[in-house]
Amino acid sequence: MVSAMILVNVDRMKLMSVVDALMDVDGIVEVHTIAGEYDLVAVARVKDNAQLTKIITEQLCTQIDGIQHTKTLVALGSKYHYDADAVYKV
Repeated sequence: MVSAMILVNVDRMKLMSVVDALMDVDGIVEVHTIAGEYDLVAVARVKDNAQLTKIITEQLCTQIDGIQHTKTLVALGSKYHYDADAVYKV
């Protein structure tokens, strides 16, 4: 499983529609509004880098109106207090 945090800058007038659109993307499991340099963080949990690439290049950057900029942080290792593979079924 690949985990990534996608930092997102959005057109503020479209914030909630971007949140809703992100939640409709297969592989995005959480979306948080945040304070600071970015407006949102979307958490992706996918089976491989190819699926993550598809989300970023084919969906976030081209299909969701209101996204201005993204920055993706890919986890190199993760620890959980639960069975993440069972929870996320990737």
